[in-house]
Amino acid sequence: MPQKNVIQLRKNQRFGDRRPGSNRPSARTSRARRSNSRSIAGIVVWGAVIAAACWGYFGLDTNLDRIVSLAKTPEQDALSASFSICNNGRRNNCVVDGDTFWFHGEKIRIADIDTPELSPPRCSAERVKGEAAKARLLVLLNAGTFSLVAGYRDEDQYGRKLRTVMRRGQSIGGMLVEEQLARTWDGARHSWCSL
Repeated sequence: MPQKNVIQLRKNQRFGDRRPGSNRPSARTSRARRSNSRSIAGIVVWGAVIAAACWGYFGLDTNLDRIVSLAKTPEQDALSASFSICNNGRRNNCVVDGDTFWFHGEKIRIADIDTPELSPPRCSAERVKGEAAKARLLVLLNAGTFSLVAGYRDEDQYGRKLRTVMRRGQSIGGMLVEEQLARTWDGARHSWCSL
């Protein structure tokens, strides 16, 4: 005689447990899930490491500095000093060359540009353009208040502070680029003698 009120218990197929009616996953299933999540986390971490290495190696960090500096740009320019050309004496508030200056005893390398070298120049064209960039930077720094904006790197290998110099939201380095006295920094030095 068939029983009408009897409920058949079935194997819980979702978790692979062999006990009828149980919702607990088996030990094998739990180990497999932990292993899968570790594998995915490892892939994500290694992917980030490889992406960062490629970013730096191929010079893709050049736009990152500009993006970071724009994100951190202060609303008000509050810095100023009376700048001169640096000489062999004490270096305070003076211009070294077109992309390096001292401000309140700290050596600052303008992060978003590269200008011709002056110590030593590789040719007379580089010396002439380098002197022009240095003189123009002196005028721009003395023209009013400005802001120094840190990028994702605080210092270069020489201990100079890497900063973008801004005035009213515009890069002073960008002004030198527009005047063809500097190049936008792309992660590598290029010759100024072949121009």
